[in-house]
Amino acid sequence: MPDPATTADTLDTLDTPAAIVDTARMQRNIDRMQARMNALGVAFRPHAKTSKSPAVVRAQIAAGARGVTVSTLKEAARFHAEGIDDILYAVGMVPGKLPQALALRRQGCDLKIITDSVASAQAIVAFGAEHGERFEVWIEIDSDGHRSGIRPDEPALIEVGRVLHDGGARLGGVMTHAGSSYDLDTPEALAAMAEQERAACVEAAEALRAAGLPCPVVSVGSTPTALSAARLDGVTEVRAGVYVFFDLVMRNVGVCTEDELALSVLTTVIGHQAEKGWAIVDAGWMAMSRDRGTQKQKQDFGYGQVCDLDGRVLPGYVLSGANQEHGILSREGSHDEAIAERFPVGTRLRILPNHACATGAQFPEYHALNADGTLATWSRFHGW
Repeated sequence: MPDPATTADTLDTLDTPAAIVDTARMQRNIDRMQARMNALGVAFRPHAKTSKSPAVVRAQIAAGARGVTVSTLKEAARFHAEGIDDILYAVGMVPGKLPQALALRRQGCDLKIITDSVASAQAIVAFGAEHGERFEVWIEIDSDGHRSGIRPDEPALIEVGRVLHDGGARLGGVMTHAGSSYDLDTPEALAAMAEQERAACVEAAEALRAAGLPCPVVSVGSTPTALSAARLDGVTEVRAGVYVFFDLVMRNVGVCTEDELALSVLTTVIGHQAEKGWAIVDAGWMAMSRDRGTQKQKQDFGYGQVCDLDGRVLPGYVLSGANQEHGILSREGSHDEAIAERFPVGTRLRILPNHACATGAQFPEYHALNADGTLATWSRFHGW
């Protein structure tokens, strides 16, 4: 496990709020996903947008991941600087970002880009021709009507493929993301969505090949579908991101338990509103993010699940409200008259987040908690 910079701090002395990564839990999550991909016979390309941290990505690569997925070209540049060359930029390419993509490829980064429109494909091939660059482009497939992509039965799929192939780009394959899997919460529904995702992407690949176009890569994935797929026939690789930390949304989806959540926010009780049954902590939405992803799920955790300093869940206690730098801790469904006695000023707690990607993004670094209680500082980065 990477340990870039061990510090003298402990959970008792660290400034709060702080982002804590339980390294043992994280490693178990990494090993679990990698073992599943190995058993299904596919390559695994983790999505680095969750952690945006070289230390975390190094652990994923060490476990067997092949390349990474990124959501910004800044991530691509940073991970390329860390020695990772096989990178998929999994956001639709726009003309204004092609110079950045070109610069990365000229630096030796094996960057793949994606498109889901004829207009974007035309811009890519025109820019490539102008600069003598043969971009590798994957076509994004809509497998669930969630967000972006071309449906596998749309004529536009073959049209985009021909624009890329005939225009001098390298048509690298197809990719999809079943984001609507986040709305599900039963094993049966998740397995069905995983099969729908697989079938749609394979159908698109077969349509391209039938039209005489190359399609070597068939890439699918989300954390729920990756952990629920019964088979991945025709798929060459899987992508997933939030599995590395998990979060309360994933807990509600049903692909993890609370004791598998590796990211938490260390916070300190700074006051009380005893008549309201509130303890006030120094982790507001600037620490937790404004993400209320559990609000429409089977269990609403407010802004996060409260745990003790050792990471043990305190059932019923949630961060029920959040201002910029103040969090409101209360007991769900009842008024705790002894809140001040239960959580005196100075008490240190840890809060499990709704959305690990959003909460991680609030911090410039992680404090990696090792099994022996020591802490290491892991860098992460922001921006585009």
